[in-house]
Amino acid sequence: MIRALLKNSERPELPAVSVTFPVTEYADVYARLEAVGLGHIAISDCYVAEISGDYPILKRLEETEINVDKLDYLAKRLESFDPYELAQFQGAAVSCGYFSMRDLINLTFCCQEVTVVQDFTDLTAIGRKHYMDLHGGLTEAEQKTVDFRKTALTLLLTEEGKITPYGVVYDNGMKLELCYDGLYFPDYRYSGDTLLTIAATDDHLPQDTTDIAWLYLPMEDCQIKRALMRAGIEADKMRLCIEENELPEALSALVEINDVFELNRLCACVQKLSRNDYPKLEAALLLAGPSDAAGARHLAEQLDLFDYIPGISTPAEYGKHMITQSGHFEYDDNLNDFYDYEKYGKWRMDQEQGRFVDGGYVSYRGFISMDEVLSGSRSERLEMTMGGM
Repeated sequence: MIRALLKNSERPELPAVSVTFPVTEYADVYARLEAVGLGHIAISDCYVAEISGDYPILKRLEETEINVDKLDYLAKRLESFDPYELAQFQGAAVSCGYFSMRDLINLTFCCQEVTVVQDFTDLTAIGRKHYMDLHGGLTEAEQKTVDFRKTALTLLLTEEGKITPYGVVYDNGMKLELCYDGLYFPDYRYSGDTLLTIAATDDHLPQDTTDIAWLYLPMEDCQIKRALMRAGIEADKMRLCIEENELPEALSALVEINDVFELNRLCACVQKLSRNDYPKLEAALLLAGPSDAAGARHLAEQLDLFDYIPGISTPAEYGKHMITQSGHFEYDDNLNDFYDYEKYGKWRMDQEQGRFVDGGYVSYRGFISMDEVLSGSRSERLEMTMGGM
């Protein structure tokens, strides 16, 4: 975690804004920065009066001006690092003299190539770590055949290590590649809750362009707008491509990639559901048959209007479930042979709007029409009622 105190260097009389990175509530942070004339999409306009947190190397950003979105991206990258990777990142930043935000972001993609020695007492451990840094890992065969002590001695005797506060750094010939060009953030899926990963590009560019604004839905609308504006992508000249889809299968056919904000609202709605609700959602979608993402979102918002019983596929199974397990009846298993489960199941199905789907039986028990459900009428009335309370 990073805490930064940001000021407007051109208006020193204005109060400083305290921001924690990675940011969790973007609209609030952007609003507070905007109030003091900060937070430009592309310009580094935030003067770092003070910075603290888990990464001492970032103290070098103090008394410089940074861009809030760049620092947020860097914070997300660093949050995924283990202690040794942090030593690699911070040690390499010192030994190579990296200070700019662009260099620090790019360093997160290649610092794993350097070796940092913090404890010289175990040569085998040093050699094993160095071998893994050089080769990106270690196979079971290599574990048995490589002389790691010799590998460590070869490294240490080169005398090429640079002493840093984070250990002795051996760069191993690392080259800082331009993964981040200062404009387009590289694809990095930070949140495990991402349901749709979308590549947004200007439709005048070729299909294989690398000038991509990456969107990870659901996210705050302001994040989408800033990402598109940063990339210079206009709404009517935008090409969207879904790269990863974690939505329930029944929703995927309804995903319309022409309206990213509607997709975002759909993902935000689905994210509120538990994974255990997914089978019920898919069954309700098959029953209601919405024609677009908006209808699917309205259905998901009103999933409580549907009943779903998994694992049944016949009227007899449905009737038996209702009589023996639903709790609506005082069931006596001594009379089991006298119950006509199939007849009761068919009667219930005639009285309700339901059907068998793959995996179970779904029915609708609401008092408004299905068209009203899909149009969101009930949700809008509930919002108006809650707003008036």
